[in-house]
Amino acid sequence: MSDLHRLSIRELSEGLAQAKFSSRELTEHYLKRIAKIDTQVQSYITVTAEQALAQADAADAAIKAGHATTLTGLPIAHKDIFCTQGIKTTAGSKMLDNFISPYDATVVAKGKAAGLVTLGKVNMDEFAMGSTSENPHFGSTKNPWNLEHVPGGSSGGSAAVVAADLAPFATGTDTGGSIRQPASFCGLTGLKPTYGRVSRFGMIAYASSMDQGGPMARSAEDCAYLMNVMAGHDAKDSTSVQKEVDDYVSNLNGTSVKGLRIGIPKQYFNVQGLDADVKARVEESLKKLEEMGAILVEIDLNMTEAYVPTYYLIAPAEASSNLQRFDGVRYGYRCENPVDLMDLYKRSRSEGFGTEVQRRILIGTYALSAGYYDAYYVKAQKVRRLIQQDFLKAFESVDVIAAPSAPTTAYKIGANLSPTEMYLGDIYTLAVNLAGLPAINAPVGFDKNNLPVGLQLIGNYWSESQLLSVVHQYQQATDWHTKRAAIAEENA
Repeated sequence: MSDLHRLSIRELSEGLAQAKFSSRELTEHYLKRIAKIDTQVQSYITVTAEQALAQADAADAAIKAGHATTLTGLPIAHKDIFCTQGIKTTAGSKMLDNFISPYDATVVAKGKAAGLVTLGKVNMDEFAMGSTSENPHFGSTKNPWNLEHVPGGSSGGSAAVVAADLAPFATGTDTGGSIRQPASFCGLTGLKPTYGRVSRFGMIAYASSMDQGGPMARSAEDCAYLMNVMAGHDAKDSTSVQKEVDDYVSNLNGTSVKGLRIGIPKQYFNVQGLDADVKARVEESLKKLEEMGAILVEIDLNMTEAYVPTYYLIAPAEASSNLQRFDGVRYGYRCENPVDLMDLYKRSRSEGFGTEVQRRILIGTYALSAGYYDAYYVKAQKVRRLIQQDFLKAFESVDVIAAPSAPTTAYKIGANLSPTEMYLGDIYTLAVNLAGLPAINAPVGFDKNNLPVGLQLIGNYWSESQLLSVVHQYQQATDWHTKRAAIAEENA
């Protein structure tokens, strides 16, 4: 029973169905690991041990009665941006440190309906704005591969819990790379679905036209199991698309790699700042896919230089609008002894929000202000359409597009990158959110410092099954996704 954390989702599901172990035993196993290891990783904001054990007992009863789903009794960790009824939901911010949600996000509710056991809520960049999970209020989550490095962000806690085997899988959100980049930094598989594929109801908003929830796990197969739960139309979310959902697990071998046309954007491999080790590992993974029968096709994505400026006008503009509700009046942080209403607003927001959130609110408010709206925001939306058209033109000749997930491996904690340096690190991920496309990260090796490197595959709309299938077959032919950090091998 000491190696339960080494089992895949399929193996865990089969073990529960065959009564090799119970959900309570599995949950207790993870809770012991969290108590022992997470003092070093610092991935959880809230551990819900009592609730988890109650859910595990209910799952065991459902399994015994023959009412179980495939995932009944499996533990999961939720990014602390998803509202959870009766449990603190902070979005990684001092602003919401005392917020107990009165309802469940749709993603959480679907997980409960499937019988998943919630271990707790995990750390993140404040309001999902950042790439390191160096949280100013809840502390820095560590990368399990090297505790002196960041796990990436904003879903860094989600990546760290899986990489340290403190949960078998986790939910994340991706507004500009926040699933794919931490998955790359922590050697995991992470899928950003098509915009509208997963409900945003109960997911605290950053940039509403780009936010999208998705699964993070060790393998494409594990992600497919969670996608079967997360995906689907939700009447509570006006941006959720009413479209039939695939059985992602059944379709894992549905796409043949043989004859698959993989687009290689020449602009992506000439980006200044692309680390030599990252480039080498990504090219090796593409060579492996070519050996498996894929056809590599050089393509042009001419709008590459516009990704960063376009994103960092639109996303902050939406953030400034979404975050105006946090005013110290209705819920969340409130300053002490305000002298009047204006003082209440100003001090509650300046004390409750961290530096990066304040920076993006200011940028966004400026871009939306009178006299600048047309010059900045409207122009950025027009360029956004050109970026989308650039991808759609590419998909006329290729099936998927390959790129690094990030130009470097994980940064050192406290590296104090300038905002510009941090934003440029998102060069490979931002366009996918601007265009609303699906994309996946797959681990493909390590750099000279033994830090993981990720390959990103970008698909056309609604091609999540195809992306999961291609990565699954790559993972049948390689073993990068099975590698574990030393800290993950510790037994509870």
